[in-house]
Amino acid sequence: MFFRILGESFLRNPARKWLEAVALALGMAITTAALVTALDVGDRMAREFRRLGANLVVTPKSDTLPLEIGGTDYRPVEEGAYLRDEDVGKLRTIFWRLNLVGFSPFLEAPAELERGQNRFATRMIGTWVAHEVAVPDGTTYTTGVLETHPWWKVEGAWFPEKPLGNGSEEEVAVNSASDAVVVGASLASRAGIRVGDTVTVQIAGKEIEARASGILTSGGAEDEAIVAPLWLVQKLTGHRGEYRRLTVSALTVPEDEFGKRDPDTMKPADYDRWFYTPYISSIAFQIKQALPGAEVRVVRQVAETEGRVLGRLSALLWLVSVTALVSVALVIGSTSATTVLERRREIGLMKALGAGRGRIVGLFVAEQILLAVCGGLTGYLAGEGLGYLVGKIVFGIPGTGRIVLLPVVMALALAVTLAGSLWPLGRVARLEAAPVLRGE
Repeated sequence: MFFRILGESFLRNPARKWLEAVALALGMAITTAALVTALDVGDRMAREFRRLGANLVVTPKSDTLPLEIGGTDYRPVEEGAYLRDEDVGKLRTIFWRLNLVGFSPFLEAPAELERGQNRFATRMIGTWVAHEVAVPDGTTYTTGVLETHPWWKVEGAWFPEKPLGNGSEEEVAVNSASDAVVVGASLASRAGIRVGDTVTVQIAGKEIEARASGILTSGGAEDEAIVAPLWLVQKLTGHRGEYRRLTVSALTVPEDEFGKRDPDTMKPADYDRWFYTPYISSIAFQIKQALPGAEVRVVRQVAETEGRVLGRLSALLWLVSVTALVSVALVIGSTSATTVLERRREIGLMKALGAGRGRIVGLFVAEQILLAVCGGLTGYLAGEGLGYLVGKIVFGIPGTGRIVLLPVVMALALAVTLAGSLWPLGRVARLEAAPVLRGE
């Protein structure tokens, strides 16, 4: 009898049931899409922010005070401390190694470009483009400015990562035909250099001729410099296997107050939580552990901008979800109240025939649970599709389906449905049979 009455309640007034189901499905679809986007937005936005540049800079701990102008270090190459590039592979051994998008070592030295009768004071910057790094576990990892400086654009081509020919870096002569460099756009414009031209550069008391394999546009100090393979600048300056600065691009989560705490003052449980969370500070700490003698500095402008944007975007998505859920609860509450008013005589008759409050309330709760299941499941499927489209349109990457959200969405659908029906169910429980049957 219970299920018969339940079935007839849906057949008697299907329009109102359809309205509740559609409203619930729409609300759950919006909530599911927001949850899918919120779960993906951190990684996606973090990767997008990596286009802004590295968020960590590694330098020797015992280094002298840098003389930086416009982001360029103008100290003589003889001054200051250096780090060994053979140790860079140790970065791939830290706990958050998979969060390291890339890293690039830099070694700079004053240079002079000769072009006909003209001389141009400049800098030669040695770095990696796409260099294979040996990792202590026996594997290799390819990294360089293509990963850490993706906004750098080259007209022509980058220089070869290794010397051409059969010789090793040590065996190739400084003035070998294998030498190729990339010239900054502003310097190339002043000196009249085009792709493929041969340029003469004086650096550290040596003179070399190299082919300009490309013209670099960076929007920074590199536009006035010559960028060359790291091994070449190391050889010319006499600092084989050394570099002065390492830029690291890492995927992180926004730092909250807990993430900004000093790890030395933490209890063991708090320290573990901090260490195993990809805060920018915890990744910097792990890099410092992997590279003894190094000082790791967080580029706060980049890190804090990422944190603010991600925090506000996440808050917006959660606000959209809460708004959708509240709207659904109001629709369900309104339609449920109308249903109770229309079925007052039916409720009164059931009570007069001996049905208890619990049985009658259970009948209405069963109706709402059935609606929640149908609306929640439909909303979840529609929300996965909506999340896919949002990711593709907004971020250029389709949203990732997450089956783990299904029980969450179903629980939310049930909670919202029951919350919206709470007041109407209270009226059902309070109705008295005699006044209702008398038409009062």
